[in-house]
Amino acid sequence: MSDRLTWFKSSYSDSQGANCLEAARAPERIHIRDSKLGPQSPTFTTAAPAWTAFIAHTCNV
Repeated sequence: MSDRLTWFKSSYSDSQGANCLEAARAPERIHIRDSKLGPQSPTFTTAAPAWTAFIAHTCNV
């Protein structure tokens, strides 16, 4: 499945390769992986509303 997703790097990742997080949207799901490991990286998948709530909480802390 992850080979058919369009991955994008977090805007919070720096240009030196540190703190790199990639995400991909799928219907009703968000896939997250460590970009330093590339396509072989294990992925974390969550429901879109849960990811939205997580981002809203962490950005407001």
